[in-house]
Amino acid sequence: MTLQRSEAYATTAGGPAQPGVAVPRLVGAPAPVLRDLRDRSGRSPRTLVFAAGDVVVVSGLPGSGKSTLIRRAARGLGIDSQDTRDRWDARMPRLLPYAVYRPLVRIAHYAGLRRALRSGASVVVHDCGTQTWVRRWLAREARRRGSGLHLVLLDVTPAVAREGQRERGRGVSGYAFARHRRAVGRLIGDAEAGRLPSGCASAVLLDRDAAGTLGRVGFEKFSPSGH
Repeated sequence: MTLQRSEAYATTAGGPAQPGVAVPRLVGAPAPVLRDLRDRSGRSPRTLVFAAGDVVVVSGLPGSGKSTLIRRAARGLGIDSQDTRDRWDARMPRLLPYAVYRPLVRIAHYAGLRRALRSGASVVVHDCGTQTWVRRWLAREARRRGSGLHLVLLDVTPAVAREGQRERGRGVSGYAFARHRRAVGRLIGDAEAGRLPSGCASAVLLDRDAAGTLGRVGFEKFSPSGH
């Protein structure tokens, strides 16, 4: 793995535009790259730009700010299960427990994600971190259409994530949160050690400060084939 590099271009906060190093698309499977933007005290990039058609997966603990980041920085590009749930919540009787229609929400979410992937569009996907089969699926779809899969990992403390859950008024059980902690901890630890999920071309590590500085996650206007 190559450290401090990314297939994304980075525009730095507090200064002129400074493009990050772009790793060319090579035949075969080039080594994945890692860009660690933690502990930069507000001097992390304001913008990450990936190649057109790429798939970006945003992972982190519940309450870490995934949905907030996607809504703010990837307007019109995000595929977030929370948006699907909100649409269903608005249509369901108020007293009906979410557990009753949760399977329908998940079906609707993955059906929408599949349509977006099959369209060839650039997408930013919300990922809870526990569903490894989802990342494998996304990697297959990225390979099928000749694009790259990239991880954006939010590294926040459990206390910060719990506070984020309280702020949004929607938490998870202690058991579920422990599962998320183990899964996200493995993702971050593996990235730091140079091990990314199969099919993943790069990873970007963000702490809470870097995520707050990031104002745009976008894609180049040219196609992955360069045409």
